[in-house]
Amino acid sequence: MAETVLPRQDVPAGEPPAPAGLADFAGRARAVLPPEVWDFVDGGSGTETTLAANRRALDRVAVLPRVLRGVAAPRTDARLLGAPCALPVAVAPMAYQRLVHPDGETALAAAAGAAGVPYAASTLSSVPIEEIAATGAAVWFQLYWLRDRALVADLLDRAHAAGCGALMVTVDVPILGRRLRDVRNSFAIPPHVVAANLPAGRDALAHAATPGVSAVAAHTGEVFAPALSWADLDWLRGRTALPLVVKGILDPRDAELAAAAGADAVVVSNHGGRQLDGAPATATVLPEVVTAVADRCEVLLDSGVRGGVDVLRALALGARGVLVGRPLLWALAAGGRSGAETALALLAGEFRDALALAGCADPTAVRELRVLREG
Repeated sequence: MAETVLPRQDVPAGEPPAPAGLADFAGRARAVLPPEVWDFVDGGSGTETTLAANRRALDRVAVLPRVLRGVAAPRTDARLLGAPCALPVAVAPMAYQRLVHPDGETALAAAAGAAGVPYAASTLSSVPIEEIAATGAAVWFQLYWLRDRALVADLLDRAHAAGCGALMVTVDVPILGRRLRDVRNSFAIPPHVVAANLPAGRDALAHAATPGVSAVAAHTGEVFAPALSWADLDWLRGRTALPLVVKGILDPRDAELAAAAGADAVVVSNHGGRQLDGAPATATVLPEVVTAVADRCEVLLDSGVRGGVDVLRALALGARGVLVGRPLLWALAAGGRSGAETALALLAGEFRDALALAGCADPTAVRELRVLREG
């Protein structure tokens, strides 16, 4: 007897089903973004070897769950940089968010605030830091080191005045990685999207389309200081009492130096596969970095995180928390603040389920789990 298949009643005809996980936002974002903007968000440097390696390395991490632990309702709350948050997660700093949605950074920051997680605002935000902080989110300010030291000092003053809760300095961009998708697209930032934290006109090169050239790379080459050193980090540590986060660490020796320089946290990051192509996946080097700093500072993981199980994996490898980037840009592109709130709610639910299935009552218990490297 043939099986009768009834039509689904929960999804109106012509409308896609509601997202079930963060990956579902990728196709929605690609459908609404211009192809060159999708490539700018999605692409990596070179042949994108490191971009792909981030995902492979996380997928190889197998977590050994514990059983009969009496865990009925795990708690997901944690502390990052001494402050409470609803998840051991922060929104990664990402430039020019008005490229993907008119509300840009204010929408994603507001979603982060509603979800109870910190939001890292980029130096190259398309909304001023003051407006981002006004959303009420717990804002960390991400600093790119600029050639103009006076402008660096001004950005620090503005971050302090806006009430930012931490300062994150990115140290892996002496020059911008060669991002071939942007070169092939001759990608330039459209005129209505500006680097709102910089003085007017200082981002002119970012808007100048030139065949075979990434305008973003041309702009950063003009304004970023290529020779950032540990002496500059010492200057920065002396300039702020805020928690200091050093983002872009891969070598454990650099993690030790950052801790010795007074960093409150390091972010194990390869810039989402957008800087040195051929650099290792972050999940591969994370345990060595954790061992190197020996609890002298917190260790966060960036690059490749796509869901709640990845958060569990990172914590099991020794991280205190993770930064999530591209999936939240996809959600912002697909649905503005509402899309971002949905994505963060899905992430929270995935992490809660992962804790329960691993037999962990809260994020701190994850550090007791064993992991295997499969493959």
